[in-house]
Amino acid sequence: MIRKIKRFICIFLLFSFVIFCTGSDVYATEDETNGVNDEVIDEIELDSADDAPGLLGINISSDSGDVSSALQIVILLTIIALCPSILIMLTSFTRIIVVMYFTRSALNTQTSPPNQVLIGLSLFLTFFIMSPVFNDIYENAYKPFSNHEISQSEFFDEAIGPLREFMLNQIDERDLKTMCDIAKVEDVESVDDIPTSVVIPSFIIGELRTAFWIGFLIYIPFIVIDMLVSSVLMSMGMMMLPPTTISMPFKILFFILADGWNLIIVNLMETFRF
Repeated sequence: MIRKIKRFICIFLLFSFVIFCTGSDVYATEDETNGVNDEVIDEIELDSADDAPGLLGINISSDSGDVSSALQIVILLTIIALCPSILIMLTSFTRIIVVMYFTRSALNTQTSPPNQVLIGLSLFLTFFIMSPVFNDIYENAYKPFSNHEISQSEFFDEAIGPLREFMLNQIDERDLKTMCDIAKVEDVESVDDIPTSVVIPSFIIGELRTAFWIGFLIYIPFIVIDMLVSSVLMSMGMMMLPPTTISMPFKILFFILADGWNLIIVNLMETFRF
């Protein structure tokens, strides 16, 4: 599992670095240009004001290089900042974490399990579910690119392919059709012709719908327990006693006897299609 996590981190860092892998060439070109300019300036003496535009042109070129380098740094920081969003929204994490929070709310245990436990559990389940996708990206995209066997564009196509296939397997056709209509994507002969910018929101909508449906099913037995406890308290005349205070121990006992965590996690993982 640790090895898979390391592979995953390497792949996402490489996504951020690929766009700027040519940055060294830009810096090298700028350094060489500055070196040549210094030699030219040392050898040429300004005899008149007509030489000023040439020097002015050299300075403008240098400023343009500085602006380009600064823009590259900004883009790099932006991509690094988006890496958590890529992990959350383009994988199985969204469905898992929403279901976990629904489960905790249904049990009415407030902050138990705590947020850190739920997020950590969701992350490791995400690594487990997405491991075939990450391995595919590592073998077909990361290794050839690190060995200089494929270009940047080929690396991007090979890396995004497994993610697209995973997302398309989870997407409902109506969500995909709706997003295609909004984006005015027409004449689509196959799913390969659909842009990734359309696939991603379709996938997110489908994940939220599935997660909320599973959460509704989880809530049903616990609502029944609340109704039974409330009815018993009403019949005993104990109307001032909050029903949730009495029902929570029964919910926890019912959840333990039914092996609730195993049922939820196993069946949740089986909802993903490959």
